[in-house]
Amino acid sequence: MEPREQRGLVIAALCKLNKTDEGWIVPSQSGAERMYRVDPVKQTCTCPDHSEAGQKCKHLFAVEITMKREYRADGTVIETESVTFTKKRTYTQSWATYDRAQAIEKDRLQELLFDLCRGIVEPAYKGKGRPSHLVKDTVFASVLKVYTAVSARRVTSDLREAHEKGYTSKPIPCNKVSAFLENEALTPILHELIAKSAAPLKSVEVDFAVDSSGFSTCRYERWYDEKYGVTRKRSEWVKAHIACGIKTNVITAVRIFHKDSADAPQFAPLVRETAKTFDVNEVSADKAYNSRENFDAVAECGGTAYIAFKVNSTGKAGGMLAKMFHLFQYKQEEYMEHYHKRSNVESTFSMVKRKFGDSVRSKTDVAMKNEVLCKMLCHNLCCLIQAETELGIAPEFQSRDNERSVLPMES
Repeated sequence: MEPREQRGLVIAALCKLNKTDEGWIVPSQSGAERMYRVDPVKQTCTCPDHSEAGQKCKHLFAVEITMKREYRADGTVIETESVTFTKKRTYTQSWATYDRAQAIEKDRLQELLFDLCRGIVEPAYKGKGRPSHLVKDTVFASVLKVYTAVSARRVTSDLREAHEKGYTSKPIPCNKVSAFLENEALTPILHELIAKSAAPLKSVEVDFAVDSSGFSTCRYERWYDEKYGVTRKRSEWVKAHIACGIKTNVITAVRIFHKDSADAPQFAPLVRETAKTFDVNEVSADKAYNSRENFDAVAECGGTAYIAFKVNSTGKAGGMLAKMFHLFQYKQEEYMEHYHKRSNVESTFSMVKRKFGDSVRSKTDVAMKNEVLCKMLCHNLCCLIQAETELGIAPEFQSRDNERSVLPMES
């Protein structure tokens, strides 16, 4: 097959050729606004290649190929109907390993939590007498209460069993557990423990997703609607911004703010916190995070951001945003394949809320934030147990004490 016939085959496959009374209309490949008139009977074409060189051009070949494809020898027309089949993609679940992980989860979670808390540096006690409770005991008790999803009174038996196994230095009264969550100094410790609990999965996770979701509270805000003369109320909630791995759904970084906090400013801090432990290859997020700063933040960490573009996006902001916008314009299907990894962060929030509740019991701002952080830490430990069962990854928290030091809590 000669080169012109090969190019004619491409035109016949990709372009729409229209038949008129005066011949065939074939679009130009170099410019969609130009059209050439082809007469297959007289073997003529208005393109420069045929009219100047006098050779059989690719447009003639395209028309002949189209005629062979659409007409039989007896002159009848062949009508072609296209049918699109959607293939349903399913993912298998290893139920044997899943069942085994679920069966040992509560016992194994306490072992991992105890090992994680051992790295907490106890602050120097400045008061008189003995301190009431060690910091590691307060963290262990708080996380265990959130994991069991029961009231402070009902968690008493679990705390007693934990003390008998040596996980706490002394018995912890039930009324103390709620007070532990009220301590503002507990917040940075929980942040560090969440990052540290995700570190064993560094070899597995390289692609991440970012999003936010709310956790409802038992507090309500009331206001008087002057227009209708009624008093209205609505529940308050706290907003959690997270970055998570797309394979194991482990949470690599988290930031807790008020419900009215914006999404976009939290993206870069979450990515940078993740990059302290993980090698960042891709980060996906929805259009709420679309900004030049966020695209550049991922590039600075050695990765590529796949963030959805708004309908009015132009790419004029420059930087990595402009490059990714052009990629989105020319290879939209490829871009969206990377972007749709973002759905895994929705699965992560679903896992947390389904297992540990979509609301918090605490009433103060500090306690609500700490309770949500405890939910995230519990989720990470459950992901570790699942990965340990399926992938054979053994968490080694104490070996990483030199890499990430846990902040001490002031007494």
